[in-house]
Amino acid sequence: MKGISYLTDENNKRKAVVIDLKAFKKHEEEIEDLLDILIAESKQAEESISFSTVVKSLKAKGKI
Repeated sequence: MKGISYLTDENNKRKAVVIDLKAFKKHEEEIEDLLDILIAESKQAEESISFSTVVKSLKAKGKI
């Protein structure tokens, strides 16, 4: 597909995809949504912090 390239390992297995965003300008929102989903999925295993803990921490640092 035009505008899509794959990066491969030494065994020629696909490891990453490069998307030419200029080639997909009309699909910019969908690509952003896809990236948001990938980021969210990659963070699922991370420990969560409650909102109140974050607020207390920011107040202690003088950020809010």
